[in-house]
Amino acid sequence: MNFDSSTIYQIYPLGFFDAPKENDGVLASRINELDSWIPYYKELGVDYLLFNPIFSSQTHGYDTRDYRAIDNRLGTNEDFIQLVNRLHQEDIKVILDGVFNHVGREFFAFLDVKEKKWDSPYKDWFLINFDGNSNYDDGFWYEGWEGHFELVKLNLKNPEVRAYLLDCVKLWITEFHIDGLRLDVAYSLDHDFMKELRSYSSSLNPDFVLIGEVLFGDYNLIVNEGMLQSCTNYECYKGIHSSFNSLNMFEISYSLNRQFGKEDWCLYRGKHLMNFVDNHDVSRIASLLKTKEHLPLAYALLFTMPGIPCLYYGSEWGATGVKEEGKADYDLRPHFDKPHPNELTELIKKLIEVHRSELALWDGSYENLVVTNPQLLFRRLAKESEVYVFINADSEAFTFYHDSLYGDFVDLLDDSSEPLSGACELPGYQFKILKRKRD
Repeated sequence: MNFDSSTIYQIYPLGFFDAPKENDGVLASRINELDSWIPYYKELGVDYLLFNPIFSSQTHGYDTRDYRAIDNRLGTNEDFIQLVNRLHQEDIKVILDGVFNHVGREFFAFLDVKEKKWDSPYKDWFLINFDGNSNYDDGFWYEGWEGHFELVKLNLKNPEVRAYLLDCVKLWITEFHIDGLRLDVAYSLDHDFMKELRSYSSSLNPDFVLIGEVLFGDYNLIVNEGMLQSCTNYECYKGIHSSFNSLNMFEISYSLNRQFGKEDWCLYRGKHLMNFVDNHDVSRIASLLKTKEHLPLAYALLFTMPGIPCLYYGSEWGATGVKEEGKADYDLRPHFDKPHPNELTELIKKLIEVHRSELALWDGSYENLVVTNPQLLFRRLAKESEVYVFINADSEAFTFYHDSLYGDFVDLLDDSSEPLSGACELPGYQFKILKRKRD
């Protein structure tokens, strides 16, 4: 399996398995429920399952208590190892959430500092000032993640901390047999730590994948030969739904050209960013889009733009959910009793297949050919694979004209032939993916 041609499927386990929101201390092997979903994932065609936090925590998973133990609300280490083995038997790989920036207040080293203060051998594992006090009245001040003091920031410049975390990664690779990590808040992580993590994980598994969560800035700072293979493409995440909602395809076409176009100043040519239309931290795409007919078009764009597409569980059949300021994200992370596939799911299944099979779609160049407010035509090109993607977000039919639209083409969704003579008409709210036939 080539990571660059893959499709990722993201699950937030504590919500997916309907675990208690506060850890009740009760062992429940809920994670075994995923067995009944594996045939669905296989049929859908996904290559990786990305699990958000699964390690022992008090609440939402990002307040880690123990990096070496699966959360009791989900099951045991052995439960998870068996699940990974079953997924591997179906050629589905596993990525875990690597939460290395911070831990919960019940993490063993922080508990030791609370008890022993200056005398704790772990006092330098955190960023602590013993002349201050915390809002928990600990008798010392410490840095929390972005003001969230239930999340205690680790000192990743401390060699002991890095050694401890890398030893945990070794456990996950050698005993849990995972295939990659999504680095939570990678934009906050120490760069030297990420370099060390890349070197160490690659030594254990040359195909191990590191994906960083990045919200802003220059992705090249962490996506490079010495650090991460990929990162979250939040720039285009915003551009996708915003372009459809404002009927302004110039927005997403500008971002795609800025990132992957042919000009010398384009930023990320040759890199494979992780693209998405929603995830566990943002409103679902079915709730974001103002026009429901745009939903298939958004997924068509996701699977034909440069990068690695990632689906968020349930959204492939149109599940809804809205992020609200000041409220927990439980509505974004629900429990589903079983898959609910529909026409959208069938379309996405076909898009996964098309994306994987066409070199141009996962490793080709990007070029805007026609851009209007409601329409977009772009070309992907790699060796003998030349693919044209037409998107009409308007309710009315539109005819695309371009000098390259001459010759015999095949519609990749239904394998039908389509000769063109400089133009291609597309009904309203439709898309088309055409491949040029070669002699």
